[in-house]
Amino acid sequence: MERIGFIGLGLMGFPMCRRLQAAGFPLTVANRSADKLQQAAAESMQTAPNPAQLADNSDIIMLCLADAAAVESVLTQLSPALRAGQLIIDLSSIDPDNTRRFAALAATQGADWVDAPVSGGVNGAVQGKLVIMAGGDERNIARASTALQPLSQRITHMGAVGSGQVTKICNQLIVAANAMLIAEAVSLAENNGVDASLLAPALAGGFADSLPLQILAPRMAARQAEPVQWKVATLLKDLDNAGQLSRQSQSATPLAALASQLMRLHAAQGHAMADLSSIIHLYQDQEAKSC
Repeated sequence: MERIGFIGLGLMGFPMCRRLQAAGFPLTVANRSADKLQQAAAESMQTAPNPAQLADNSDIIMLCLADAAAVESVLTQLSPALRAGQLIIDLSSIDPDNTRRFAALAATQGADWVDAPVSGGVNGAVQGKLVIMAGGDERNIARASTALQPLSQRITHMGAVGSGQVTKICNQLIVAANAMLIAEAVSLAENNGVDASLLAPALAGGFADSLPLQILAPRMAARQAEPVQWKVATLLKDLDNAGQLSRQSQSATPLAALASQLMRLHAAQGHAMADLSSIIHLYQDQEAKSC
């Protein structure tokens, strides 16, 4: 088995590491915050104090980081230790332009790159049922797929490096617009005397059904924002990437633009680090102000 180094023990990263460990991969982890490393060590994971040392002990390096700036910072630390034959799999959700730039930088050290953003949320990571959309050379995708198998229900090769990130942006457009509509539906049901907790089971299997509906509608109806599964700030970052991509390609994305405006308003009201289900409060607040 190839040795895997994993950098980024966040909401998604930690459960992914547990699955890789359970699958028997030799695993080394690194993270910016010491508390997560201590937790990893307590779960018998080998830890590295920095990305460069992790690279020394890894054939495949997986990144699961917050944004492009974080990926660039880690890559800068990794670069001196990268060598020919290593494969970097970036599970982060970032913009395609930076992805291509990072792949080119890794290539100067002989390392290959696959962008492999994921969808499925924390539950998908815990259960190993993530959907992975991958960009890269076919040979590298095949190699990456073996390492990603414990994490996913499906890996789709979308094209060259950057294609995975374009696909993830498309995914996030749908998720963001859907989340806003779910909040509107919950609010509308409540304002008209309907028990909103019944929406998800009532609509299951119909044309309005979706995984976000089944997860978010009950949480919104119950005003349940813990544990955090999707951070508002994370989805807002993805919507910013979508706006940038749509401008570059002259693609019309008016619904995504509206979702971004509403999400930004909610984040500005102190909910940036809250769960996506908290956007129900945006509609509550607006309704209260209009009365």
